[in-house]
Amino acid sequence: MTDCGCDKAKAELEEFLHNELSAAECADIREHLANCDDCSAEHLVGLTLSSKVKEACQETAPDDLRALIVGTIERLDA
Repeated sequence: MTDCGCDKAKAELEEFLHNELSAAECADIREHLANCDDCSAEHLVGLTLSSKVKEACQETAPDDLRALIVGTIERLDA
């Protein structure tokens, strides 16, 4: 393994976060993150953002809001 450098780590960070890279590419980026504070900080931001988006997607709208939206859509379709 060799340090892949900031350019590659940042370019492939999204794929790395979603486990879409090969094992060798992940290992290179993991090694870089362990030694680069800047890229490690970006990785932490990506992890936090992904976690918050996943949480938000689990929430449901209150029944009254849902009924209002459905009613509006039905009126627009009529």
